[in-house]
Amino acid sequence: MCFNRERFKTGVIWRVRGRVSRRVIAAVAALGLAVGLAACSPEVETVELGIDQVDGALPDDAVAQMQGLVETAMTGAGASGGIVSVSVPWAGQWIAGLGSSTPDGGTVDPSMTFKATSITRSMTCDVLYGMAAEGTVALDDTVGEWLDTYPGESDLTLEQLCDSTSGLHPYLDEIFPRLLTTPDRVWNPRELVAYGLGQGPVFRAGSRFGDSDTGYTLLGIVLERAAQRPLAELYDRYVFEPLGMTHSSFPAGVGSMADRLAGLYSANTDGAVDCAAPRDLTDLTSSAGAAAAGAVSTVSDLATYVRALAVGARSYDSEQRFADPRPTGTSQASWFTADGGAYQAGSLVGQYGSLPGYMTAAFADRETGMSVVVVLNNSRASATVARVLAWQLAAVASKTPAAEGRETPQVGLPWTAESLAAQMADLAVCGE
Repeated sequence: MCFNRERFKTGVIWRVRGRVSRRVIAAVAALGLAVGLAACSPEVETVELGIDQVDGALPDDAVAQMQGLVETAMTGAGASGGIVSVSVPWAGQWIAGLGSSTPDGGTVDPSMTFKATSITRSMTCDVLYGMAAEGTVALDDTVGEWLDTYPGESDLTLEQLCDSTSGLHPYLDEIFPRLLTTPDRVWNPRELVAYGLGQGPVFRAGSRFGDSDTGYTLLGIVLERAAQRPLAELYDRYVFEPLGMTHSSFPAGVGSMADRLAGLYSANTDGAVDCAAPRDLTDLTSSAGAAAAGAVSTVSDLATYVRALAVGARSYDSEQRFADPRPTGTSQASWFTADGGAYQAGSLVGQYGSLPGYMTAAFADRETGMSVVVVLNNSRASATVARVLAWQLAAVASKTPAAEGRETPQVGLPWTAESLAAQMADLAVCGE
C-alpha cells in the first residue's frame, strides 16, 4: 500500500488519546489532501510457495481409496458431483471431478468454478494482516476507530473479528428463507451485519471462539473503509494476484461463472429430505456470503492458496496469527482449534463451511505443504461432511509412499480415514 497512517503528514496531526485517528486519516485521504490509495498503483508481490512437489500422479491404490471416500461423502450429502485436489509433495497429485454437475447429467470438470464458502474467512484475515504489515491498520484497532455506525460494537478489535472471538451472532440462519425465495438478490453487507447484530451477542467478546459470519462481514466493511478501496480489489491485491489465482474472484453478484459446478440444496418433502430432486441454487448471489463466504474459486487455486496459508509463504504471514488457538467447542478434540480466521487440526491448517449450494474444505500441512481441497455440490447436510472428508483424504495422503528418490516425512495426524468413517455415516442425510 502507498498510504501509511503512521507516515501521514499534512502539517497538522490528529490524535485521539495519544493515537492517530484512523477515521480522520481515512477521511483526509479520501478528500485528496494526501496521496490517496485510489491514485496509487502498488506493486503486487509474486509469491513462491517453496514446496518441492513431485510432478506425477499418486499411486493407483491411494487414488482408489480416496475416490471411494469422496463417493461415500457425496452419497450421504445428496451431492450429484464433487471436485477434489490432493497434493502430496513427496508422491504426486490427484485432481478429479466426480459424478455429474446436476442430477440430470453433465460432466464435472475439475477446472470448474464454485463458491468457496467459508474459505473466504481466512482470505479476509489475509487482507487484514497484509494491511497491518503495511501500517494501514493495526490488529488492535477497534471498530469504533473506523466506523461510527456501530456504537454497540465499537470496542471490538479487528483481531477479534478475524479470530471469531467477537461474540457476534451469525446472520445466515436469519436470512436463509429469503435466500431460497430470492436467490438473485444482491445483499448489502451492512444489511447482513444488521441481521446478526439484531440477535444480540452470543458471548462476551474475547472470552472464547464462536464462528461468526457477521464478524467477518463487519471486518470486510472496516477494511474497505481503511483502504478506501472496494473489498474485491483488496482480495486481488493481497490474495489472488500474488498467488496467481487467476480463476478466483470476489463478485458482488453471481459473478463470471460460465463453467461453474452446479450448486444444489435438498429441501424437505412430506417431512423427509428430498434427495432425488434437489433445488438448483447455482445462481445464488455471492453477496449473501460477503466477506465471510463470498469468494469464487477452483480447487487448483484453493490448493495453492491453502498451501501458502499453511507454510507462511507471503511477506505478511506472521506466526502471531496462529499463536493463540482457541478450542472450537467443548465437545471437540483438544487438537481441533481455531485462530486467525482458520482452523488447526493436528499439523493441518485450513477452513471449511457451506453456503446454499455448496460445501467446501481446504486444509494443508504446515510442515510439508501437503494439501487437500474438496467441494460437494449439495449444502443440505452439515458442512462438517466436507471437513471430515478432507481429513480422511489427508490421512490417506499422509501415508502415501514416496516417489523414487524422495522420502516419506512424518505427518502427525491424530486420526485415520477409518476412525472417521462412523462420524461420516452419522452426518449423512441421504442414502443409496
